[in-house]
This record gives sequence, C-alpha cells and structure tokens, in this order.
Amino acid sequence: MKDFLLRHADRNPASFHMPGHKGMDFFRRYGDEDFLDRFVDCDITEIPGADNLFQPEGIIRDVMDRYARLYDVKNSYLLINGTSGGIIASIMASVRPGGKLIMARNCHKSVFNALVLAGVRPVYARPEFIGEYGISGAVSPGELIRCMEEHPDAEAVILPSPNYYGICSDIGAIADAVHARDKVLIVDQAHGAHLKFFHKYGCGEGMPRSAEECGADLVIGSIHKTLASLTQSAVLNHNTDRVSKYVLEDRLQMIESTSPSYILMAFLDMNAEILEKHGPEVMGNWRRNLDDFYLRLGRVPGLKIMSAGSMDMTKVNIDMSSCGLDGAQLEQELMARDIFPELYAGNVLMLMTGIGNTREHFDRTIEALTDIASTHEPDPSGETLPSPFTAPKAGALHPVPAFSEMVPLDQAAGRVCAGSIIPYPPGIPFVCPGEEITGEMIAFVQALRKDGEKVIGVTDRGEVAVGRD
Repeated sequence: MKDFLLRHADRNPASFHMPGHKGMDFFRRYGDEDFLDRFVDCDITEIPGADNLFQPEGIIRDVMDRYARLYDVKNSYLLINGTSGGIIASIMASVRPGGKLIMARNCHKSVFNALVLAGVRPVYARPEFIGEYGISGAVSPGELIRCMEEHPDAEAVILPSPNYYGICSDIGAIADAVHARDKVLIVDQAHGAHLKFFHKYGCGEGMPRSAEECGADLVIGSIHKTLASLTQSAVLNHNTDRVSKYVLEDRLQMIESTSPSYILMAFLDMNAEILEKHGPEVMGNWRRNLDDFYLRLGRVPGLKIMSAGSMDMTKVNIDMSSCGLDGAQLEQELMARDIFPELYAGNVLMLMTGIGNTREHFDRTIEALTDIASTHEPDPSGETLPSPFTAPKAGALHPVPAFSEMVPLDQAAGRVCAGSIIPYPPGIPFVCPGEEITGEMIAFVQALRKDGEKVIGVTDRGEVAVGRD
C-alpha cells in the first residue's frame, strides 16, 4: 500500500477529490513545521496532560471550543471516525428506540446503519429528481411537511445538504417547518463544512448558507472532505436546546473509538488555527480561483456545466457528452494527464475542489479540458447517456429483518433486504434494510457489476442478505 501511495504522490497530481487539503504543501504554507516533520512521534494515547475525548477538560476542550466559536454554535464535538459516527450518534440522541425518523431517501449509508443500530423506523422523503442527469436533487420543504403530517409521531428529520453533487436544500424553510412541529432537524453537511467560512470571511456571494446559520439543530461536517484535516476527521455541531448535550455526549462515546487518534485531532486543531489566522486569505483565494475557473470553463468548446437550483459551487459538475464523452471516458482522459476527479455518473463528471487547490491545479485542468475538446469534435446532437445511479423505484417496505441469510442475487426477488445494497460512490443505498427486492432491482445490480462498478452489499459470490423466514 505505501508503495502505491508514494508512487501516486510522486506524480504531482492535481487532486479534485477529497480530502480538501490536497497535500502537504498547504500545511507547509500555513502550519507548524515542527509538527509536520514529527507528527508520527506525536502519536500518543491519554497520557497525563493529553486530556480525554469523552471527558474533555484541557487541550481537547480547547479545540472543541475553537470550533464552537468558528461555527457560532453552542457546542462542537471532534469526530475521529468520520461524519458517519456523528450521524449515528445524532440519530440515537434524537429518536427513541422504536421511534420514527423522517429521512431523505438519498441519505448516506450511515443513516441506514443507524436505523439498525438504534432500532429506529424510517419514513422516506423523496428528493427531487433531475431527469437530465439521472441524479437526486434537493429535498423540498413541502415533501418533508407531507411526511411530518402523515407521521406526526416522528421525532426527527434528517437530510443531506449539500448532497454529493453540491445541490443544497432550503434548510432555513425546512428548519422552520420542523421546529413548528416540535421535531429535531439533523443535517448531514458532510460535503459542506466549508460553507460557513465563505460567508464568515466575506466571499460567499451567491453561495448557500450553512445549516448552522439556517437553524438546524445538529449539523455534522466532514472537515477532511473540503477543508484542511486528515481523512476521517470531522465535527458535530450542537446548535439547539431540543437535544440534550449530555445525551448526545453519551451516544458519541458509544460510537467512537476508545483509542482516539491524537494525530487526527491535532490536524483538526491545525485546520481551526488556519481558519482563525488566515481565514480571509484562504477562503478568498479559493473563491477567486473558482470564479475564474467557471469563467474559463464556459469557453471550452462542447463543455456544459450542470446547474440544478441552489448549488455549492465548490463542486464543479461538467458534461462533455456533446463531444461524445461520457463521465467515465472524460475521467480517463483527465487521469491520463494526472488530474484526478471525485466521481462520475452517466454524463456528469464531478470535480471536488478544496481549500488546498492552487491556481496551478485549475490552470492544468483548463489546459487539459481544452486539449480534450480539440480532439473531440463538438456535436450538439450527441446522445444523452443515462446515469448508472438512476436506480429503480423503491420496493415495498417491511420491518427490518431480525435474522438474515445469504441467497444468490438472482434468487432474491420478492425477499426482504436485510442489509443495504449500495453503489459506491456515492454511498447512497438504492435497496434499504426492510425493502422488498424486485426483479428490476436485481437487473440493475447485475448491470452495475457487469460494468465493473463497486456495489457494497453483494458478496464476491454474488449473494445478498435477506430476511430469514
């Protein structure tokens, strides 16, 4: 593994995928040289003076307080097993076992895992569907109001915003509707931990506001995805009196490792320090580079930029299907030039920018795309290719099976799914625990696997977990 990682680093790649720091150079510009050179020596456990993640009173408490000030929230908790752990803890702190959770159907798999771990029953809210690209869009306030009126006993609502492609829901209106019905609003802001700081440092014109600013109760953000910390580090922001901080802290200690990484927490500290000391500079540079990038993308022949309502512009979704290139082919063209995107879906290729991207990264990408366009004659009548993530309609819902068995995928029609079947990326289940598996779903999974796509929940032998009679 280490040999692959070193070879990849030696290519000097232009990274348009997570994590957001994009490499050591960013930290060397703003960080502590001594720590960067010696951080393996700093891999410790809870020795005297090192504080305790689950009863923070010293150096860990200081970092938590920094994030609470940065996000302007009541409390902020450090997460060392990613946003996923924060999501699970938030649901367990907000919904009683056996209770109901209203959740967007395009939630991350960690939400579905929480249903099983917490014994919670889901009520699915359907996001808008963007037919042109075959992807899920925003979750409307009206759809969530419908769910809350049909299920007044539901205790909380959760949705992702931004979603994987940067499409944001109207969190302000949703928060008003949820709170008017005395429920808790949890926002999976894994892909939007940066939104607060574009506005905080005066360069957020035209960008969505963060969920914290819009009144969400619990907001979980992956600092590592777009800001400057190591993969797997995140924060949970507690922004409410509707959820007890003591209950939330108890659920966090159930989910997080009892051997938390001081390296991950130290990089969270470094990210906070960079934002405190250099926030206007780093966020301003990022915004200026983005504005210039979008302007120059508009001049590339045959290239179209996806637009879908309220967008987080740091996710750059491009489409060159009019040049005869679907997303997979365009990705291959860019990787051959040492430019690495985040993901593709059908015709759409997504470039995930981050705080560490430099002007040189953007310049290289414009040069590459212009070169690609020059070798593929634009054809406005080019075929629109369907997205591989355009999943079949959901099956009938049943209780999540208490016991399961493995059966061949082609024999699973009519059985109740006991796990989740998930194309990855983007990590959104299209068959959920408790959902009846249909023949259409089976055909869809088989087509994905035939095309070499990763599908979590199907074994190497082509088996899936179903309820045992």
